Amino acid sequence: MKFMIVTDTFPPDINGVARTLHNLAHGLAKRGHSIFVLTTAEEEGKTHVDVTVKCMRAVALPGYADVRVGLPTKSEMRAEIQKYQPDAMYVAVETPMGLSAIGAAREGCVGVVSGFHTNFHTYASDYRVPILGKAMALYLRWVHNRTHRTLTPSQGMALQLRDMGIHNVGVLGRGVDAELFRPSRRDPALRAEWGADEKIPVALFVSRIAAEKNLPLAVRAFQRLRQIRPETRCVFVGDGPKLGWLKDQHPEFIYAGARTGADLGRHFASADVFVFPSLTETFGNVVTEALASGLVTVSFDYAAAQQFVKHGENGFLAALGDEAAFLQAAESALEHWDDQTIRNAAFTAGSALSWDAIIEQFERELIDSQIAISS
Repeated sequence: MKFMIVTDTFPPDINGVARTLHNLAHGLAKRGHSIFVLTTAEEEGKTHVDVTVKCMRAVALPGYADVRVGLPTKSEMRAEIQKYQPDAMYVAVETPMGLSAIGAAREGCVGVVSGFHTNFHTYASDYRVPILGKAMALYLRWVHNRTHRTLTPSQGMALQLRDMGIHNVGVLGRGVDAELFRPSRRDPALRAEWGADEKIPVALFVSRIAAEKNLPLAVRAFQRLRQIRPETRCVFVGDGPKLGWLKDQHPEFIYAGARTGADLGRHFASADVFVFPSLTETFGNVVTEALASGLVTVSFDYAAAQQFVKHGENGFLAALGDEAAFLQAAESALEHWDDQTIRNAAFTAGSALSWDAIIEQFERELIDSQIAISS
């Protein structure tokens, strides 16, 4: 069958949504389907093995140059649908690009499944425009209720969407690439660059360096760890609009920049404690990647962490939004940074999350959307 994926972000972009969509697209291609991705990627006409990618018009998000918003009109999306003739479409964004795609698909009787990948409505307070949060929630409800089904990665997020008035919500989980994220990628040479041997703990943060990732709490957690054990190395992996500010304010930390593929896996596995204080995730791929890498994780008790982290067994949790409890969990993680029982349990939990079953479910969701619109 032919499937179309519409998204503002796709590799070579470096973020969790782009990696997820890459895995979904290539997973469908491996199952024999023809996949066409409409995105804002800068590599026009690039083919990712069996996946064809086309770049559409876009603008950079003000204040966040790495994020692009697609701007194709409905007529342009209609032309792409007529050219490609997809059996079903997955729309992963609620931006103008996604809205145009949904409208054109409805006119063309193409089944549409939408994805809720990003908590845009909760970002409003992080960017000091809380008044927009309610309006954004209403807009998201309207967009998603125009599609056959909305998929989100966790049960907790699904409950939130239903409370927002979004209908027919389903849960499509996330897998882990066990070849990339595993303890055997640990690299003593990289640890040496950080100034750490096997007797010195390394704490790691991996994500966009952006306001919505709760950077002040990440800093406080790192500072707490260094107060307890001053030799602890604290590493930020990622890029984003707050990176310059973070470097200026905290030169005592290590900044590894954006990393991808095996290199990202090497950075995960070469650390010991994973600190992730974000409050805005729909899932949080980095949490399960840290587990699969055998790290002692510290996170709030929601999304992926709520599903896969068992407090005191394979990581440490804090009640959502309780910063004091988060810092206490970070202390506990440092105390157990070289506890092989916890680290082995983390590896077991993370490495069990195969993409195969998720791809199969995704395929069924797309097929069902076309059946529904044809009946």
